[in-house]
Amino acid sequence: MAAAPSNPSTLLPLELVDKCIGSRIHIIMKSDKEIVGTLLGFDDFVNMVLEDVTEYESTPEGRRVTQLDQILLNGNHITMLVPGGDVTD
Repeated sequence: MAAAPSNPSTLLPLELVDKCIGSRIHIIMKSDKEIVGTLLGFDDFVNMVLEDVTEYESTPEGRRVTQLDQILLNGNHITMLVPGGDVTD
């Protein structure tokens, strides 16, 4: 187990995700999907529960947008998290 950083202004990755609970978050997946939603909670594997979700998927026909009330997202498939991020066209 790694020791906590000595600089009190340094945040560990899970601490940053914890600060995003209740806020909008933009998630880029390993596949051709991006997800924007309000983070309700997460675990040590960064599995996430999101509400008020918009899923953007790139397909050969163009961009598909899906609205979802609530999802459980597998953290294994996440590439990047952007706190407060939103998708623009």
